[in-house]
Amino acid sequence: MSRLSVRKTYKLYIGGAFPRSESGRSYPVTSPKGDFLANASKASRKDVRDAVVAARKAFAGWSGATAYNRGQILYRIAEMLEGRRAQFAEELGVGKRAALEQVDATVDRLVWYAGWSDKIAAVHGSANPVAGPYFNLSSPEPAGVVGVIAPADPLLGLVSVVAPVIVTGNTCVVVASEPSPLASITLAEVLATSDLPGGVVNILTGQQAELAPWLAAHMDVNGLDLTGVEDDDLALRCEQAAAENLKRVLRPSAADLGADPGTRRMTRFLETKTVWHPSGV
Repeated sequence: MSRLSVRKTYKLYIGGAFPRSESGRSYPVTSPKGDFLANASKASRKDVRDAVVAARKAFAGWSGATAYNRGQILYRIAEMLEGRRAQFAEELGVGKRAALEQVDATVDRLVWYAGWSDKIAAVHGSANPVAGPYFNLSSPEPAGVVGVIAPADPLLGLVSVVAPVIVTGNTCVVVASEPSPLASITLAEVLATSDLPGGVVNILTGQQAELAPWLAAHMDVNGLDLTGVEDDDLALRCEQAAAENLKRVLRPSAADLGADPGTRRMTRFLETKTVWHPSGV
C-alpha cells in the first residue's frame, strides 16, 4: 500500500520553541515557478512582543558567556548546517549546484564569524593615552536586543545579518525573508540543536511591512538592522520609530553577500565602555 508522506509544518522560532502564530494565521509559500511548497506561519505584533521578551531574557546569560564559548557555539552551528547540507539545498530551490554553493558559503560565513568572537574586543578596544597617573581602557560591550529585517536570501542572507549580531553578545529578533522563509525556519531547527541558548535568536515569518514597524518602535529593542527593507517609505518609518529610544540603526544597503563582510556589522551594535584606573605615582 502507498502511504501519505508526513508534511513538514513551518512554525515560528521564539525562545527556543516552535510555536504557531498566536493569530492562527498562515500564508502560502510558492516556488519561483509558482508551485505551492508549504504554508508558513504569519506572525503578528503579539509574536513580535513575545520574541522581544525571549531575547531580553536570554541577553544576560549570552552576553555574560565568554567570547570563546560564543565562538564555539557558532562553530557548532556551522557543523550542524554542514550535516544537513542536502536538505538545505533542496529547500533553497535555485538549482542543485547553485544551492549547494550557497549552503557551503553559509557554513564558511559562520566559521568566519566564529573566529572573530574572541578577537573583536582586541581590534575594537583600545588603551587610551591620558595626561595623568591613570590607565584608561576602552572595551566594547553588546548593545542588547537587536531587531533584524533579513534580506530576501533565506540562508546566506539570514546568517550574514544574524551571525555578527550574536557573536558579539547581542540577542536578536529576526523577520525572515517573506517570499522564501522555509530555509530560515529549517535553520532555526539547527539553532535549536546546536547549544545556542533559547531566546538568543528568534525567527519570525510573515509580512515585513506588518512586523518591522512594531519591532522598530519597541522600547526594549536597542538596535535595528534594516538590511532587508526594500521599501524606502517603510525604511523611513522604521528609522523614525527607532529614534524614540535612540536605537542604533543600520540602514538598508545592497550588500554583496559573497564579499568579505569585514567588521562593520559586528561593531555597529556594540557600545564602548571606558574605564579609568589609578596607576600609582
